[in-house]
Amino acid sequence: MFKKKNTITELENLKVQTRRKEKIKKELVDKKWITKIILISFALSFSMSFISESTVPNLNLVGGILVALVFITLGIIFDIIGVSVTAASPKIFHSMNARKVRGANVAVKFKKNSEKVSSFCCDVVGDICGVVSGGTCVIIATALSKVVDLNHFVITLIVTAIVASITIGGKAIGKSFAINKCDIILYEFSKLVSYFYKCK
Repeated sequence: MFKKKNTITELENLKVQTRRKEKIKKELVDKKWITKIILISFALSFSMSFISESTVPNLNLVGGILVALVFITLGIIFDIIGVSVTAASPKIFHSMNARKVRGANVAVKFKKNSEKVSSFCCDVVGDICGVVSGGTCVIIATALSKVVDLNHFVITLIVTAIVASITIGGKAIGKSFAINKCDIILYEFSKLVSYFYKCK
């Protein structure tokens, strides 16, 4: 009976804490960022879809496979970066920034805006890469149907399943790698960005 009362009390405390966190998050919602990310997503999706629609249909089997692999790899890389930004320790980069290590100031800024950076890398870039690599499935299936004596619909299903499996498997491996090497990945990425972007 005593244990049951304790469990109920802990559950009530958990609910109260969750409500407080939700209230704080609602207050911290950055409407400007949401608008910006929607516009960026639209612009990137539109441009990438235009490029893929105008170039991918003209590709042969090898070209279609290469494009699919490039965009799958790109999606996995950005997923790794997004997870690394979220998982990395801010203390290391504050210390490096104090010593004026190249890229450390960018890493600190990324870490302060980890939700935004992660959203951009994992959701925006990841989803666009998924759309483009998915579009190439049709090209690969059409090219394969000319070589393999199988129904076009069946080939499309098989190719789509293979592309989805590689993407999901790659991201699963990438997430594990990102969590274990998060600090190094964020540092290397920030160092690369620092050559193109001067952080104040």
